Amino acid sequence: MAPTTPAGSGRAAAAMSLLGASTGVTAAFSSFPVAGGQTLRYALASVILLPLARRRPRLAHRLTGRELLLLLALSATGLFGFNLLLVAALRHTDPAVVGSVVGCTPLLLGVAGPLLARRRPAARLLVAAALVVCGAALTQGFGHGDALGLLLATGTLLCEAAFSLLAVPLLPRLGPVRVSAYTTLLAVPLFAVTAALSPSALRAPTGGELLALLYLGPVLTCGAFLLWYSALTVLPADRAGLFGGLIPLTATFSGALLTATAPTPPQLLGAALVTAALLFGATAPTTPAPAPAPAPTA
Repeated sequence: MAPTTPAGSGRAAAAMSLLGASTGVTAAFSSFPVAGGQTLRYALASVILLPLARRRPRLAHRLTGRELLLLLALSATGLFGFNLLLVAALRHTDPAVVGSVVGCTPLLLGVAGPLLARRRPAARLLVAAALVVCGAALTQGFGHGDALGLLLATGTLLCEAAFSLLAVPLLPRLGPVRVSAYTTLLAVPLFAVTAALSPSALRAPTGGELLALLYLGPVLTCGAFLLWYSALTVLPADRAGLFGGLIPLTATFSGALLTATAPTPPQLLGAALVTAALLFGATAPTTPAPAPAPAPTA
């Protein structure tokens, strides 16, 4: 039996919560060489995901040229481009600015998702997405930065949206496990070449960095990717995108828990607004996502 829409919503919420809670872990890994660290992260995730992909029923035919191009584009934007642009943006502007720009992902998916599926964006979901963006901005704060930082943050936003939109046509036939495994594997040489050309020499991680790497690889990359792509098999991108508002919320509240500091009134207001928007959007009528393709026989 295919997963239900409530199950898809739960998976989308769990994936975005894992991503938001990873903020503190990513900070602990920030002093490690960027490209080299991402190479290790995705290589570790590939070691886990590829055996899972091999255990899936065999495909009726090999990957098509279109599927290969989509997988490469997905890896180059949603994984490679997103991480490098995010680091570059943070060098030119406050994390709050970057978070506020990337927090517009629900609104972007609310427009682009339906248009790519050749249907009209649902007005109720667009209102909910706008409320999520406002709530996320209140939670994240605003800050300041330069024009280049804003441009890089916008590129990060586009890469974040591509992570979902490029996966949608692949999921019905390949499924969440194969899409996660193949895109992760393709990211390894992209980061490895960048690391080889980088002036920062690769070094052994410290104890704290090793723990961060183990979270970013098996937990975040494997767990969140599988949860998110499983959600996209039963939820349209515009509805699933609403749960992106949970990223700044879980980042803020997990940070408050770790540092024993109380959330500020704007953060509490933002949390309430995002929660209300998710409940509002959850009741919107929408066209279901394509059902997964029947499992081919060996």
